[in-house]
Amino acid sequence: MQADLFDTVMPAGLIAGVDEAGRGPLAGPVYAAAVILPETGIPDGLNDSKKLTARQRDAMAEEIRRTAVAWCIAQASVEEIDTLNILQATFLAMRRACEGLTVRPGQILIDGNRVPAGLMAPAQAIVKGDSKVKAISAASILAKTARDADCERLHDLYPDYGFDQHKGYGTALHLARLQQHGPCLAHRRSFAPVRDRMLTKGA
Repeated sequence: MQADLFDTVMPAGLIAGVDEAGRGPLAGPVYAAAVILPETGIPDGLNDSKKLTARQRDAMAEEIRRTAVAWCIAQASVEEIDTLNILQATFLAMRRACEGLTVRPGQILIDGNRVPAGLMAPAQAIVKGDSKVKAISAASILAKTARDADCERLHDLYPDYGFDQHKGYGTALHLARLQQHGPCLAHRRSFAPVRDRMLTKGA
């Protein structure tokens, strides 16, 4: 049985933790990761990715990839977000992450309060699971570091918007750059702040 941070009773068998990164930002794909941790040798210091520094997340992500029984990072594109809506696109990324695991889990534990349909194993949602279940913490770190790296890529493609600073979130800087330049191809046009700037810019 895999241990969790608060000693919650967990089901027997291989457990995949699943979490997402990037539901709230105005640009870029939404990411999800699925991680199956070993029964022993779990990396020390696993926690909700938001409670770690960027340097700690990067180091931990490397350790997770090295020690995990299986892991997969997946995404849903900006186009899929705009077509499906952000919730369904997030669920799609989660399904893709689970399907990409090289080992089939007996149970899937998901951060949040809803379970995507169509998963390959019984699943349970755990509110604040990224701070309660180590496998979910690991997934949260992989998803967050992958998305942050993608924001660096977006900054290289669209340097006018400051993606390296705000990571796509609707900060004052980001909204000011949107007002100045209008949306780029990486922006989620179904999100109101982007849609509003499209109208003012005639995009």
